[in-house]
Amino acid sequence: MVSRRGRDKDYSGRLGVVGLVFAVAVAGLAWRLIELQVLDCDFLRGEGEARHLRVVKMPAHRGIITDRHGEPLAVSTPVASIWFNPQLLGKAKEQWRALAKAAGVSMAHLEKRIREGGEREFVYLNRWVEPDVAQRVQALDVPGVNLQSEYRRYYPAGPVAAHVVGFTNIDDRGQEGLELAFDETLRGIPGKKRVIQDSRGRVVEDVENLRVPRPGRDLRLSIDLRLQYLAYRELKTAVQAHNARAGSLVILDVGTGEVLAMVNQPSYNPNDRSQLKSHLYRNRAVTDLFEPGSTIKPFTIGIALESGKYYPHTPIDTAPGYFRVGRYTIRDIRNYGRIDVSTVIKKSSNVGASKIALSLDPQRLWQGFSQAGLGASTASGFPGEAEGHLPNPRFFPFREIEQATLAFGYGLSVTPLQLARAYAALGAGGELKPVSFLYREQAIKGRQVWSEGIAPAVLSMLEEVISDGGTGERAYVPSYRVAGKTGTVKKATRGGYAKERYLAVFAGLIPASHPRLAAVVLIDEPQGKYYGGQVAAPVFSQVMIGAMRLLNIAPDNLPPLRLAERENSG
Repeated sequence: MVSRRGRDKDYSGRLGVVGLVFAVAVAGLAWRLIELQVLDCDFLRGEGEARHLRVVKMPAHRGIITDRHGEPLAVSTPVASIWFNPQLLGKAKEQWRALAKAAGVSMAHLEKRIREGGEREFVYLNRWVEPDVAQRVQALDVPGVNLQSEYRRYYPAGPVAAHVVGFTNIDDRGQEGLELAFDETLRGIPGKKRVIQDSRGRVVEDVENLRVPRPGRDLRLSIDLRLQYLAYRELKTAVQAHNARAGSLVILDVGTGEVLAMVNQPSYNPNDRSQLKSHLYRNRAVTDLFEPGSTIKPFTIGIALESGKYYPHTPIDTAPGYFRVGRYTIRDIRNYGRIDVSTVIKKSSNVGASKIALSLDPQRLWQGFSQAGLGASTASGFPGEAEGHLPNPRFFPFREIEQATLAFGYGLSVTPLQLARAYAALGAGGELKPVSFLYREQAIKGRQVWSEGIAPAVLSMLEEVISDGGTGERAYVPSYRVAGKTGTVKKATRGGYAKERYLAVFAGLIPASHPRLAAVVLIDEPQGKYYGGQVAAPVFSQVMIGAMRLLNIAPDNLPPLRLAERENSG
């Protein structure tokens, strides 16, 4: 039988052993704590940071595009985009359906994005979402799903300025128009910062800024948004009224060469990405070539006056209303008989213009057109601007018929912008100025292309076109003198010219006493009426009535005061 004393001694031994074990365990834990907190601190911190410390981009604000008066044409607004980590989201399959619904995407799209994500840690699910969508996604708290701040481009003028301004892609890079031409200027430089993310990929702490984002530079255009709206409205009305295929309208500042307005039909809304289709967003006024028809006759006459062979009142026999050149026949719409050079312009006589051109040296004719900028790029810097076409007789000798038809605008090709620039040179006394889509503080000296007195003489003839009996009388603007020329052009097709497809054109200057604005109106394939004087000239009239008021340009053709009115005013 074991005594109590023996049992107590046995228990004391066991307690000692247990105590020793606990002491060793505590010592081991203490040592491990020292090892982790002191000896291996740097290593473990590095391992933790490698798993949760990330460098992320800080989006940069793209520069604002404004019109000449500071009205915004393109601005960047902050938006949220949804992204995810495929590895983390893949483990939360039970939440996929709810996520797809909240993010506004289909289940198939979500599954496809997860499959495509592979081993990556960052995959976009939906870009540029509405605030309520972002809130719904955030409320779900799905593992690996996060929001990222970005900027989305917004165009306040919508389709009105779309062809000039252009648009950006989903990554805020310029794709068309001036957004593309000045992408480097407008685009900012993103910043970088180091952050700590939790196990779900969410940012829990900003550690440091590595590079501050640098916003892009703003761009001030030459466009006057008031004129842009006016031109857009009148062109759209005309295209719809005549059931036309398309249309373009360009307005230039004669003194500076700035583009004050440029519109096309059909147009598109750059805020709606479903409308970004090439046949809609192509800027026809810059990229599309056409044969200018009779709008080229003032330059033919200017070259003739420059030669010294002709004067405004030099007689030209156009009887009997047609003129044979080899096996071809050139016709007027009626027999004008014996008329002077000024009337050739007023009545738009093809016979008269052809006879004048055939009496000139072919090289002189080409040189005169070339100096006026016809058939060559304006060097405006607009993306995709067409060069135009003007054959040089030095390399491609003219046949008689080619020289004759060149006189009334067939055989060469221009853009509406090129033609507007050439007319602006007429209004500037023969000085061809460089074209600009950017605001200019002051006029830039151009290149003198005609001798002194030639441009004013041609301008005076163009005023007759707008008078009673002229082909452009519907371009009349009350209280202002207008100089301009109509054109009705058969459209070129494969194998020749179409019989029932026309371009209606009008090019003009206002006020004619001291031109401030030059404009070209082009209506493509109007139905029913198709003459330039019937279709395009009235558009010029309506636009310029509004433009004179908006720009506060003084009238130069007020009716004389009656005697009673003079006495009352005295």
